[in-house]
Amino acid sequence: MSRTDAELLAAHVAGDSQAFDTLYRRHRDRLWAVALRTCGNAQDAEDALQDALISSLRNAASYRGDAAVTTWLHRIVINACMDVFRRRKARPTESLPDDATDSSAYVDNDDLIARSDLRVALLAALDQLPIDQRAAIVLVDIEGWSVGETAQILGVPEGTVKSRCARGRAVLATRLSSLRNPTAPGNVRLPAERPLKGEPGPANPMHPRPPSASAEEVARNDV
Repeated sequence: MSRTDAELLAAHVAGDSQAFDTLYRRHRDRLWAVALRTCGNAQDAEDALQDALISSLRNAASYRGDAAVTTWLHRIVINACMDVFRRRKARPTESLPDDATDSSAYVDNDDLIARSDLRVALLAALDQLPIDQRAAIVLVDIEGWSVGETAQILGVPEGTVKSRCARGRAVLATRLSSLRNPTAPGNVRLPAERPLKGEPGPANPMHPRPPSASAEEVARNDV
């Protein structure tokens, strides 16, 4: 029987050199997707994920079990993304690749030109949101976390998550109104093909793959 996330983390703290790598590989794809969409480009996402990995390796003993391990990991990744965002504010913004997410919920699947235009507009609009709104929308609307879970990850009240999502959706709806399918519902929903939280999914050709380095390799490289 495979060990639970909490058991793997406890084993890492106790000195098991393989436990954290197993934990990281179990959740790598989901953490990478959150980092990529929150940061807005692969380079910053990779930096943030590496920073988060190093932080979680070093601070594993601080985990107290008050939230799921996946929630704890996502909180560290989001914080790392925000740190990267602050560092890059003076640099020009680089958008995600045009094929980084699926926009089929907005337009007819056969209308390839409209879908491509909308994808570009969606990613550009998402990248222009304030980082706190973007993080909330990525977690709730793209990754499928509940408002309560997102509040735990971000360390804010549930009402704050709802407010950030509402403000961000309003901005996205306005910016995408000319491209969204007129027959679609008025509220903005950011679609994503995703596995259940905490479960690795198949390789997704719609966005860049996560870094292949193991947790132990990252830790060694940081020394």
